[in-house]
Amino acid sequence: MGGYYIIIIISMIVSWYVSWKLKSKFEYYSKVHLKNGLSGKEIAEKMLRDNGINDVQVISVPGQLSDHYNPSNKTVNLSEAVYMQRNAAAAAVAAHECGHAVQHAVGYSMLQLRSKLVPVVNISSNLMQFVLIAGIVIMAATRTINDPNGNTIVLAIGVLMFAFTTLFAFITLPVEYDASNRAMKWLKDTGTVTSEEFVGVQDSLKWAARTYVVAAIGSLAQLLYWASLLMGGRRN
Repeated sequence: MGGYYIIIIISMIVSWYVSWKLKSKFEYYSKVHLKNGLSGKEIAEKMLRDNGINDVQVISVPGQLSDHYNPSNKTVNLSEAVYMQRNAAAAAVAAHECGHAVQHAVGYSMLQLRSKLVPVVNISSNLMQFVLIAGIVIMAATRTINDPNGNTIVLAIGVLMFAFTTLFAFITLPVEYDASNRAMKWLKDTGTVTSEEFVGVQDSLKWAARTYVVAAIGSLAQLLYWASLLMGGRRN
């Protein structure tokens, strides 16, 4: 299991660094106040109206960087720091979440695919660690001279579960990047932010996207490790 822990540690370090950069960028661009004087809530509502979306509500939720779009009840949920503030960071986050609302409204295929995978991924993420460990134990306990690999059925099920979570992580990438691209295009085309403010928006969304990239690569690395155990390539 040594290789697995190395992957976990490296993933945690990289993830921590990217998260730290994102928070520092958000704090920095929170000081870049918008000349238009609009709050995150007002920017979100304006972007929704401009895209002909009238059935989505913009609400405030507690927490930091807890912003998200909920397609089930059609709400753009903005953290308090975004909902009330009038700065480049708030504009970036508010517009990005509205980007997801636009995706939902136009039937963006990757968002639809991700939504269909949610029930499977929820089950897999809750059970796969137990299944993987059980699979390793069973495989080790059933090794014989005639069958040096042992029974690998349970481990194979665990690897399949992990594969679904990894697939979900990679499908999330185009969804997030597309939402950011929609947000930046709207902010720029409508002149909602100035050219100087747009630099902050662009930089903030770039680092936000990188958190998803790190998560996807980390998930893939773990999947490959478990798959190598299943294939008998490694026996720690």
